[in-house]
Amino acid sequence: MCTSKRPVATYGELRAGGLSRRAVARELDRGVLRSLRRGVYERLGTCDGVRDAAAHGGSLACVSAAEHHGLWVAEHDARLHVGLPASGRSHPHAGCACVVHWNDDDTRTDAFGVPSVRVTLRQILRCQGLEAFFVTLESALRWGKLSATDLRWLRTHTNAAARDAIAFARRDADSGLESLLRWRLRPYGLAVRTQQKIVSVGRVDVVIGERLIVEVDGISNHDDESHRHKDLVRDANAAIWGFVTLRFDYALVVHDWPTLELAILACVDRGLHHR
Repeated sequence: MCTSKRPVATYGELRAGGLSRRAVARELDRGVLRSLRRGVYERLGTCDGVRDAAAHGGSLACVSAAEHHGLWVAEHDARLHVGLPASGRSHPHAGCACVVHWNDDDTRTDAFGVPSVRVTLRQILRCQGLEAFFVTLESALRWGKLSATDLRWLRTHTNAAARDAIAFARRDADSGLESLLRWRLRPYGLAVRTQQKIVSVGRVDVVIGERLIVEVDGISNHDDESHRHKDLVRDANAAIWGFVTLRFDYALVVHDWPTLELAILACVDRGLHHR
């Protein structure tokens, strides 16, 4: 995240903000300002993404903006997504592989500012698809970054599929993996609840039906021996209380969904999710 309130500005904006020509030159000499391209400057504390987007001619957009907001995103390639104003143009830079989005948000006044969460979500829907939209939507709900007004705006400015996803979304998912799991299991009509508290076990990621616990571990979680032991103790306690626990890692959820899906459905077919 950028530590500067308005990390990128044009020369005209600097002058309008009270800096004289001499003051701008002085700030450049001191390293407080740095020229990105002609007439565009970054302030001290600008993060790499905002800097590179401004160098390209615009602001962060889509999944790049969502990550800047601190939201979960579905896995995607590492290219920077840049939003350009309708009257703007691209400025390819060293190592440039930017994905360009042409902004149609007429409420923006800052060409280099990160778009709002609701606009970011609409960009993700258009660029990355419905599943990616849903994952980031639940993250935004979880962290309280969407107001009732924002949700009404999204319903009005997206499509029927997105409105259906908004209706299905909840605020209790604690990770993008949990959101992804619930979304992908939706066609089966199962009762899937996230962040449930189980007696003698604690809070678990997902409960399907009444008795099937699914734990989904992130990339760096639960790898060391102490965490592994705690997980085994939790699973044993769950079994004492009549629960069955399936535990999957990030790679299985994201890269080998068919295997995970078959494992869950096999338990469901045997009725292990019911009392």
